[in-house]
Amino acid sequence: MKSTLLLYIKGMAMGAVDVVPGFSGGTVALIVGIYDKLLQSMAALPTALLLFLRGRVREAWGHCNATFLLVLIIGILTSVFTLARVITWLMQAHPILLWAFFFGLVLVSVYLVGREVAVWTLGRLLFFGAGLALALWITMAAPLQLSATPFTLFWAGAVAISAMILPGISGSFILVLLGLYPAVLGAVKGLDIGTLAVFSAGCLIGLMSFSRLLSWMLQHVRDITLAFLTGIMLGSLGKVWPWKQTLTWQTNSRGESFPLLQENLLPWNYASVMGENPQLWIAIFLALAAIALVLGLERLAVRDAVVAAEPRQQRVQRTKE
Repeated sequence: MKSTLLLYIKGMAMGAVDVVPGFSGGTVALIVGIYDKLLQSMAALPTALLLFLRGRVREAWGHCNATFLLVLIIGILTSVFTLARVITWLMQAHPILLWAFFFGLVLVSVYLVGREVAVWTLGRLLFFGAGLALALWITMAAPLQLSATPFTLFWAGAVAISAMILPGISGSFILVLLGLYPAVLGAVKGLDIGTLAVFSAGCLIGLMSFSRLLSWMLQHVRDITLAFLTGIMLGSLGKVWPWKQTLTWQTNSRGESFPLLQENLLPWNYASVMGENPQLWIAIFLALAAIALVLGLERLAVRDAVVAAEPRQQRVQRTKE
């Protein structure tokens, strides 16, 4: 029950940040130590589906770690449907503080993922640079204005879920670039079953195809893949920079406005340009708190892994002593 509850909370954390354009649920999965298992489980879904259709239900369930995925998905959906309004309110009422906390999360994640690369050779540095360039290109790309048709919603779901799996690239931000973020978030908040069904179908296709590729890469060219992901996460820091000036807005059918094109500002320029308090020291404190939180969680995860690997007899003896 303890491990199931902890996994559910990890899923809630992934779902909460997936609502925010600029932060990736894949980053959270890396932080909490379930990224590899998540990719392996999702990559096994097509084979598990074939086993299920042949009537081998128990084997199919175990093949794709269905219990793990089910608990995680329930946690993600809990956040998406309960925290969408809260996250939207925080983005409007306290954007600097929210982005400062996320900035700290991404910054420490760059360090943690980069540390997993065994040796930083020239080839791995080149892949790091490629990931950095990709993230910078995506975050600086000019947004489109696609109509929310079933066709565009389906393919937007496939692309957005693929981005969500990658640490550093937000699926929500991809929807912003496509001009479909207000439509999808409005469907979530208004429980528009038709829109959500089409979008979810696209997510399912993208999830099963891209996760297999990424899982294979982590198994066979792990250091190159991690170097590439580190570059992506570093390049995404510009998107989660706390001090922004919104240049253009996007409005959905409900009349709700969302930032479309933004420009980063230095904290000391923010006050003069925006005429608002940059809240510099509180923002720094929240960024440092996020870093400390992640490092603390990582330390606990390492300790639990050591305890789990210790033979049961030794644990019992140490407890008695």
